[in-house]
Amino acid sequence: MDVLSDAVTAMRTGKPHSGRVHRPAPFGMWNPLVAGAGFHIVLQGPCWLFPPDGVPIALGVGDVAFLPHGAAHGLADSPSTPLVDAATSPAEIPPGQDDNVPPTGQTDGSADATVMLCGAYLLDRSRTHPLLDDLPEVIHLPARVGRHPGLHAAVNLLGCEVEQPRPGGDAMLAALLDVLLLHILRAWFDEQSAHAATGWAAALRDPAVAAGLRAIHNDPGRQWTVAELASLAGLSRAAFARRFAALVGQPPQAYLTWWRMTAARRLLRDGDAPLATVARKVGYTSEFAFAHAFKREYGLAPGGFRRSARRT
Repeated sequence: MDVLSDAVTAMRTGKPHSGRVHRPAPFGMWNPLVAGAGFHIVLQGPCWLFPPDGVPIALGVGDVAFLPHGAAHGLADSPSTPLVDAATSPAEIPPGQDDNVPPTGQTDGSADATVMLCGAYLLDRSRTHPLLDDLPEVIHLPARVGRHPGLHAAVNLLGCEVEQPRPGGDAMLAALLDVLLLHILRAWFDEQSAHAATGWAAALRDPAVAAGLRAIHNDPGRQWTVAELASLAGLSRAAFARRFAALVGQPPQAYLTWWRMTAARRLLRDGDAPLATVARKVGYTSEFAFAHAFKREYGLAPGGFRRSARRT
């Protein structure tokens, strides 16, 4: 798997959900911090997003606003509309419980009514990937003609599925929400590459560092040396180690160990493979050595962690 897919898979838990939300003007609400990540896509009417810090953001029709850290934020029809606390954030409305949605093609009679597609992803923040930690509180992707066609195609498909439920809708909705999330992240990193990218945005664009990351993620169980990774990257050992540490934030071997433990955590949480099998998949020939490394990292033996994860 590639790094972006792995980073998302490692954090994802539970099922994502989405709904179509209708807000007659005037409206203004303040949504609290949530444990997951949320998005808002404007389908009709005016909308302003108030980030935790900074100036309000005008959202046009087709714009995507993504909150990767679940930050508290406001939504309103105008920057001058007062914000009141929302008992339930639009990003938390379960499927089938859309808030006052009119039939397709109809409004409540107000030309200023705002219609949004809102959704949420449940994330395990106890082991976040630094790639996602690097993201800002709010990602705003304006609906520019010709930009990010895959993202806009995913938005259109998701909008149709939410608006006109059909057989197989549950599976389709979950798949489209996953596709949407990856397109949002792709679009963001593409936007960063057009500027002076830093951190993980730069790491994914750097051919040498990206080659090393792909190798680690494709085969975390291999006994990689820095020299082998450097050879794949086409650099000397010292040059590769310096560039990797500068962009990723830690040396290659430290990242390899971190990713092995992250992958092991996911395998134990989501699967039933024997501990010896999990140990081999993440590069440990000895189940004892794996258990020792895992307990040092998480404070629990692998078996105890699995039992604890199943209870929550």
